Amino acid sequence: MLNVPHHRDRRRLARRGDRGHATGSGVVTVPVYALTDTLALRERLREAYWERRDPIIDDRMLWRAQTFRHVMHLLPGQSILELGCGDGAFTRQLAKVTRGECPLTAVTFDPDARRPARLPPSVEFLASQLLPGVLEERRFDFIIAHDLLDKRNAIWLLQQVFTLLTPGGRFLFYESNPWNAIRRLRQGLGILFGRRDPRLLFNRSEMYELLSELGFIRIFAVFNDFVYAPLTPKGVWLLRNLSIILENTAGLRTLSGAILLHAQKPPPSITYPRISLTIDDSFRRSVSIVVPCHNEDMNVGSLVCRLIELFDDYIHEIVLVNDNSTDETGDVIEELARKDARIKPIHRPAPGGVGRALADGLRAATGKYVLSLDCDFEHLLPEVRDLFDGIAEGYDVALGSRFSRHSVLLNYPFAKILANRAFHTIARIVLIAGFRDLTNNLRLMRREVVRELVLLEPGFAVNAEIGLQPLLTGYRVKEVPISWIGRGVDMGVSSFRVLKVGGGYWRVLYRLWLWRFLRAGPYRTLRRRLSGATNGSTAGVTTAR
Repeated sequence: MLNVPHHRDRRRLARRGDRGHATGSGVVTVPVYALTDTLALRERLREAYWERRDPIIDDRMLWRAQTFRHVMHLLPGQSILELGCGDGAFTRQLAKVTRGECPLTAVTFDPDARRPARLPPSVEFLASQLLPGVLEERRFDFIIAHDLLDKRNAIWLLQQVFTLLTPGGRFLFYESNPWNAIRRLRQGLGILFGRRDPRLLFNRSEMYELLSELGFIRIFAVFNDFVYAPLTPKGVWLLRNLSIILENTAGLRTLSGAILLHAQKPPPSITYPRISLTIDDSFRRSVSIVVPCHNEDMNVGSLVCRLIELFDDYIHEIVLVNDNSTDETGDVIEELARKDARIKPIHRPAPGGVGRALADGLRAATGKYVLSLDCDFEHLLPEVRDLFDGIAEGYDVALGSRFSRHSVLLNYPFAKILANRAFHTIARIVLIAGFRDLTNNLRLMRREVVRELVLLEPGFAVNAEIGLQPLLTGYRVKEVPISWIGRGVDMGVSSFRVLKVGGGYWRVLYRLWLWRFLRAGPYRTLRRRLSGATNGSTAGVTTAR
């Protein structure tokens, strides 16, 4: 296997901007045309593979577009550059999930290419053999590419990416995983039959090292996507449902089909654009936001400020429940309340518990709609728009599903994944109901739904009560894909512990079974929704794929 350049060679390249590729003995400088030819070659090979061997390419590109949107937390007006766009399969899906609100430039490295027929008019399409080429003097907030990094041109290409990004800008690359067993088998057969794979791929550790040497920060490279050829309809269904688990299973994850590569151009701190996401007058001044806060003095202030920036016109009140905090959370909440009359503080003494805090907050909420979320969800706020879309479509509850087929989990503990999937699988069987992930505290509910809840759990299992009761009592529930990036060092520490809270979830499941089939037990006061009580729609759960 070819090696990446030696540390000293990479530093020399970064200083001089030399164009080189890796060989077993170091770096060899090559002409510019060879570097750009490699880009065109990789783009052609990828397009041919997608056309001949990927029967779910449209769905896969939608999955990747959703992932890009969720990882970057896109806002309207932020600019995106796609490198090596080919016939626009990904470009179309990206334009769709960004609602056409982000300026999107798609570049192909085929100089003779014509604009793809199905490309949305809002997309700027360019053909360029060189970088920056026609993009000279332009800068972008985000860059996305698929299967372009090659050991013959990676240093040069990443230098161009660095230049094309705005300060604080980020890129996301999907790269083929050289450790994938099927790829290695094909590679071996290709050598045997004289059809050698012309690509020179980087492995995950080499990517980390190279990006850090070139000056990028906030680098992560995660194994991604177990849905790859050979594919059958049943195989696609099985692998799509197992993919998130396999991606987070030590050992097995190294067999994934792709590596999702992310990095940021310095500086680490960037200023979010000030923009309002309130576009539907039906929510104006009618949303109560309930946030349980336990030792969240680092997060609660920035969360509230960001909520007001993005959803000011929707906010009726923000109910901040100080759940027996031992830090400065209570003082921070009181200071926020002094600045904005819509902020309603609730200070809970011992005993604490997120279940008790949520129950108190929901009882205090007076808005027509109630949005509940955790204190560390600041970065997820752009995706909250999807919850409002769900309610506007006529659903009674819209919640963020971490385990939809278009979700991605980063830095998510494997034990929590396993516990979540085990609970939901058993719950579907025991309750004879269909759903994917109803236990996430990111949900928007109509007021009448909140009014009917019977909340008994003092801890995290309250999320199972709030998630499952509306579905079983006849309300329409929509699961919206939401991706999850675990807490960083600057976001505090989660108090969730799988073994500690697990018993509460099984207790909720048992109580719900008693109510559903015997109308007995602690939830016996739950009432089924009368037909047409809210919007006249049929009850059930819809999973937005």
